[in-house]
Amino acid sequence: MNKTRFTRCVFEVVKKIPRGEILTYKEVARRAGAPLAYRAVGRILSKNYDPAIPCHRVIKSNGTLGGYNRGIQKKKALLKKEGALLL
Repeated sequence: MNKTRFTRCVFEVVKKIPRGEILTYKEVARRAGAPLAYRAVGRILSKNYDPAIPCHRVIKSNGTLGGYNRGIQKKKALLKKEGALLL
């Protein structure tokens, strides 16, 4: 799978995450067809500024939030507002 195709697959998977739900980077990678590419998923999403792709709904497998290109506090606030985070 080439890089551009994988990026499109990642964006399609993330677009389908419903409001109030989350997926892990690992699960996004699996659904995009490359189960071991979870770090690549993080890199791809770190460059996303398209509001139609809710990358704030993707977290680390250990339950921590991971990164967010608009700041971790913004990610936390968005997830809390959507009911996906109870902190």
